[in-house]
Amino acid sequence: MASIVQCCTSRSASVRAVTDSAPKPPLPAPGDVCTPDPRPGRVREAHDLTAPDHDDELQQVYAWLALSPVERAFTRAVDDAIRYVLDGSRTGRFDLMSPDVDSDERASVGTKLQYRILNELNLVKEPPLDTTILGIPVELKATVRSNWMIPTEGQCEICLLVQVDPAGARHRAFLMRTHRAWLRDGANKDGKRGVVSAALVQYALPILDWTPLPPEPLKRLTQPQLDVVFAPRAGQTERLTALFGYLPNVIMPRSSIETVCAGNRDPMRRARQAKPLVAGRHGLTLLCGTWREDLELATSRGFDISGDAWVALTPEALVRPETA
Repeated sequence: MASIVQCCTSRSASVRAVTDSAPKPPLPAPGDVCTPDPRPGRVREAHDLTAPDHDDELQQVYAWLALSPVERAFTRAVDDAIRYVLDGSRTGRFDLMSPDVDSDERASVGTKLQYRILNELNLVKEPPLDTTILGIPVELKATVRSNWMIPTEGQCEICLLVQVDPAGARHRAFLMRTHRAWLRDGANKDGKRGVVSAALVQYALPILDWTPLPPEPLKRLTQPQLDVVFAPRAGQTERLTALFGYLPNVIMPRSSIETVCAGNRDPMRRARQAKPLVAGRHGLTLLCGTWREDLELATSRGFDISGDAWVALTPEALVRPETA
């Protein structure tokens, strides 16, 4: 259960990024009556609010997630969703906060993320909500903004809430029964409502605290360096040689190389052709994770280049630890 944040006393600090702009009325508490918004074709009864500790279904789903590798699963899902939207191998984009990415594309990360989380947790898409866990319906909502928009069918249901902070390259998650009484009064044109921040503090169970996403090394380049690496009239091999020279001892995933070579064929071949140039111009040893000898050498020096990653090592980094 190490993956799940257990300390409830830290909830206030954990939810600072979720804010309400409207004045805050007294928050309904357990024992108060909650009346869901009407929904066509379904009778929705008023009911008493229940504290999370006394919500048996909520606790069952929480316990199930506690046994799941949520940190690894959610991190891979978020990273994959972001890369899918950026589509770097075609567009050359690598930063979700770039002006080249419009707000609609940025928001679509949340939609893409839902399916990837289901896949990572070996869950299936099934009614009446997004999925079921232990036979209990669960709504899955993800956002790249400061709040989640809960649809009418998700009111008073168990929701897995995932938040992505693109600027901070991190993500977190909560589990909450999103009672209508704990949602904002204002709704959008689709009837969706945001979560009241005070309710999130008091009645959401933290699943995963802020967790870093895999680093994107291209973000480390200065603007003059980016101009060289993405120079439109320079060849792929030349630009990759410059890239590895700018970022020695930095693991370069395959996706970053494909982004630099966006729209071109066989970027991995161009990267291999850059090996002697990187050595001759920058005095670096370029290693490729697909070659066993390179992989073993990099691993012995503390660099994980599995999964088709690359790294250009300085002479100092190549020295064996026991001889350093």
